[in-house]
Amino acid sequence: MNANLAERWAELPDLLAGHVLLSLSAILVGLTLSLPLGIYAASRPRLAGLVLNLASIVQTIPGLALLALMVPLLGGTIGYAPAFLALMLYSILPILRNTIVGLQGVDPVVRDAARGIGMTAREQLWRVELPLALPVIVAGLRTAVVWVVGAATLATPVGASSLGNYIFAGLQTRNWLSVLFGCLFAAGLAIILDQMIRLLEVAARERRSRLAGLVGLALAVLLTVTIAPRFVDFGPAGRNAREAGEVARMARLSDTTIRVGAKAFTEQYILGALLEDRLAGAGGRVERRDNLGSSIAFDALRSGEIDVYVDYSGTIWATVMNRPEPVNRHAMLAEMTGWLWAEHGILALGSLGFENAYGFAMARESAEALGVASLADLAPLAAELTVGGDAEVFSRPEWVMTRDSYGLSAMQTRAMDATFMYGAVRDGQVDLISAYTTDGRIAAFDLVVLDDPLAVLPPYDAVVLLSPGAAANPALVDVLASLIGTIDDDAMREANRRVDLDRQTPAQAAAWLAGRIGPEGAAQ
Repeated sequence: MNANLAERWAELPDLLAGHVLLSLSAILVGLTLSLPLGIYAASRPRLAGLVLNLASIVQTIPGLALLALMVPLLGGTIGYAPAFLALMLYSILPILRNTIVGLQGVDPVVRDAARGIGMTAREQLWRVELPLALPVIVAGLRTAVVWVVGAATLATPVGASSLGNYIFAGLQTRNWLSVLFGCLFAAGLAIILDQMIRLLEVAARERRSRLAGLVGLALAVLLTVTIAPRFVDFGPAGRNAREAGEVARMARLSDTTIRVGAKAFTEQYILGALLEDRLAGAGGRVERRDNLGSSIAFDALRSGEIDVYVDYSGTIWATVMNRPEPVNRHAMLAEMTGWLWAEHGILALGSLGFENAYGFAMARESAEALGVASLADLAPLAAELTVGGDAEVFSRPEWVMTRDSYGLSAMQTRAMDATFMYGAVRDGQVDLISAYTTDGRIAAFDLVVLDDPLAVLPPYDAVVLLSPGAAANPALVDVLASLIGTIDDDAMREANRRVDLDRQTPAQAAAWLAGRIGPEGAAQ
């Protein structure tokens, strides 16, 4: 627990800085856009209705979906840009609505009195209407702040650094301390900013310039303290540097920053940490982009937003190449490698040596009671069974082919986070799940993976993929090539088990895996 806590604290400066920078920049731009628009629309009822309806439409889109939509709209760009754009749009409605409502709610008698003493329309707006509407406008700003700070935790899957990294990684690895860190610091930040804005409202209403100055100073201190880590390298120099025999190779990557991507589940965190360890040991400066969705990760690699990540041959075959039928392992790897290079300039460096396939698993006791040994045995029982799976599996071609080939259309599906589905099938909350075959919980929870007699499910060899830019760096390719063919199924399953069941961190499991592989890639 002490190591876990220390790791969480070590991550805090960068994640908090990313969260504050992302949230406040989105709110500031949202305020800059919505306040003038609200002032202009307040005296024009038709325009006010139109802009409020448009803003409301944006607000009805779930935050995670809005963030994901920004990636293709920005040409595959991940990281700060799509997250900022989505959160900025999210901030507009409460400020815009309250500006319009506040100004329209000013008593007409007050307006008449202002005109009666000879005020111009501009003077009436600035001296009478805006001061009277200010409490309502500030209430909208406070709402926007709380919304945006909370929604910024969802920016992690599009590659933006935020306190959501704690939450997404913690859920996948069952690290509840990490989840708690993300929740507490995000909530604390929202409360602090909300109260600062409230005090600014009080200062404006009561004309207390000293209070306004103190709040402004406190806000400046908060920004300085939280954002400073983005511009100062607090990381230990030469972390995980190799022994003297590695010195020559370190110099070859010493001026290179490599962005390592990872999807949002335990195995990917471990492999991301392993790649980071190997590259940092060779002298590279490594940035991590974790918790990426499958399509977002591939698009980011293709566009050069990340340099390297591990994907699976079956995923590339079915969802990227859109091939309807699986082929044998070697043919798939060969064709996939050629296609990636010819179509996108992406280098499939090779397989790490293990396969993490989709497999449908049941509790052994349930499978024996029902007489089920293969997917073909499920058809007569389909109407009575429920299958659980991760958020994307039921939209993937593999499930459609499995369902149609084995006659499972009557089976109910239940999407859930991968963190919970193994426990759900063990405890009888679902009858079977779409398991990952290298997951350590299959053996630990006494689950049995059902046979696939029709060979519907494709092979899923773990493959190191490099972006076009990274593929052109011989030193980088040389370092990563030492990992090819070094990890077997048992080793990966044990590394996953150490995180999911023994509560080790992905970095600890990666260190164990690296020790098993050895410094030059030879299996120990």
